[in-house]
Amino acid sequence: MTILIKGALITDPNSPHNGNSKDIFIENGFIKQIGSSLSVTADTIIDEKDCRVSPGWVDMFANFCDPGKEHKESLETGAAAAAAGGFTEVLVMPNTNPPVYTKAQVEYIVQKSKLLTVNIHPIAAITKNCEGKELAEMYDMYNSGAKAFGDGIHSVQSAGLLIKALQYVKAIDGVVIQVPDDKTIGSGGLMHEGIISTRLGLPGKPAIAEEIMIARDIKLARYADSKLHFTGVTTKKSLEYVKRAKDSGIKVSCSVTPYHLYFCDEDLQTYDTNLKVNPPLRTREEMQALREAVTSGVVDCIATHHQPQHWDDKTCEFEYAQYGMIGLETAFAVTNSLDLIPIDKWVEMMAINSRNIIGKEIPVIREGEKANITLFDTTTVFEFTEGMIKSKSKNSPFVGKKLKGKVIGIIHKDHLFLNV
Repeated sequence: MTILIKGALITDPNSPHNGNSKDIFIENGFIKQIGSSLSVTADTIIDEKDCRVSPGWVDMFANFCDPGKEHKESLETGAAAAAAGGFTEVLVMPNTNPPVYTKAQVEYIVQKSKLLTVNIHPIAAITKNCEGKELAEMYDMYNSGAKAFGDGIHSVQSAGLLIKALQYVKAIDGVVIQVPDDKTIGSGGLMHEGIISTRLGLPGKPAIAEEIMIARDIKLARYADSKLHFTGVTTKKSLEYVKRAKDSGIKVSCSVTPYHLYFCDEDLQTYDTNLKVNPPLRTREEMQALREAVTSGVVDCIATHHQPQHWDDKTCEFEYAQYGMIGLETAFAVTNSLDLIPIDKWVEMMAINSRNIIGKEIPVIREGEKANITLFDTTTVFEFTEGMIKSKSKNSPFVGKKLKGKVIGIIHKDHLFLNV
């Protein structure tokens, strides 16, 4: 297959063509030529106004529900949603049925991923069945293709187990991914504990449930001298802990979700179950602190926390609704709409920082390299509609909202995906 991209602005700090508008000719999955007004014939010509290209983006935390919960999402539909959102690689959490805690389950995802446009990397469970009681066979899962380790939405509560996991991954230069949440604090909370939760009559989950876990885990990472990534960070105090740890040389990194940057607990006054998430939406002040942390560089990357839920799991009373929202397809447009960072910073976060965290080779847009490319524009304003959703589930609070910046498509593994 041959593809010609016409007049695309290259955004790639490692490319000799960074900041220049060029034609890019791709043949059999490799970048063959980069130049001005290339005279070549191609099976597909992409000539889009305001088109930019960058190395393919990576999402650090999504749930594709496969195996066992394919009525919510499958690897195929999850990959389609990721491609529509501009992601060429996705790390999927182990909270499936059964959970991904053996090498056979890791191999199932790795092998199936080979047939898809998007690379799907399993986050292998630290503990058997993600129950937090007994360590899983981490080394076997690493040899089978696991890129990171964590119990997904079930953060490891035991300090003793987590420190063993950190010591294990140090030997393979791996990383532990942890959602910071002490489940012994505010375990029945449905939203952030504060004025709004009191007004709505909903039980709250205090910020300290997150902050105390981050403080503990930083100490464990320092003791083990190992790599730890916090995902879904939501409070100013948590960010202060992370920044202080980084400044002191501890190997920690962090990510935030697009929806924690866009919404706050005030938006829950409509009882929109699509906004029922964990960690919960915090106050407007905390939301602003997250935005500032993205701007200042304390936050390493954006993680979608893509959590598909069936219609029945969201169209019900708030108390009984399941947590989470889909987010792969809107991640770029939502973040871009907030105008927090220049586009080269977005590319650095999503194409470079994310790969550095999991120790993956960083693709470069230059001749002779494999094509691992995201195509997008930063200026188009559009209304996000349910018809645009490629995911099997439709639980998005962004349906009907005006957003800025569209993903045109991806080129990866000699496959082309274009949003139409």
